Amino acid sequence: MIISVIGAASCSDELYGLAEEVGRLVAQKGAVLMTGGLGGVMEAASKGTKEAGGTAVGILPGFSKKEANAYVTVPVTTGLSHARNTIIVRSADAVIAVSGEYGTLSEIAIALKLGKPVIGIQTWKDIPGVVHLNSAEEAVVKAWELAQERNNEE
Repeated sequence: MIISVIGAASCSDELYGLAEEVGRLVAQKGAVLMTGGLGGVMEAASKGTKEAGGTAVGILPGFSKKEANAYVTVPVTTGLSHARNTIIVRSADAVIAVSGEYGTLSEIAIALKLGKPVIGIQTWKDIPGVVHLNSAEEAVVKAWELAQERNNEE
């Protein structure tokens, strides 16, 4: 199972802690974490995953593995800039958006277009299809459940 965590490259300490908890819980579920591999929410989720003994895949925008945050265990260079967002969500069984800006919005839209489950925590409101929840635990449990349902249908 692959769960992508998406969000801004810079974030408040509160959101960092929330994303770190999401990453930890993803690893505890036995899923692989996938992010954009940079800072902010992506770094926090990767940190939580790595510290819990999980695998954190970073789909990087450029050509250098050095772009990856220190917690990415599998850096993937693409040279695709923002177009990498499609890889991040297409490869996922479920997507969890933690806050975010326009890049996150694009990932949400692509995921919904592809029929992927999208869970939102403090993210873009009023987007049909996004399941909004309040805690990391609720988000990971729901993402896991919806991903399993979707995988059983395929």
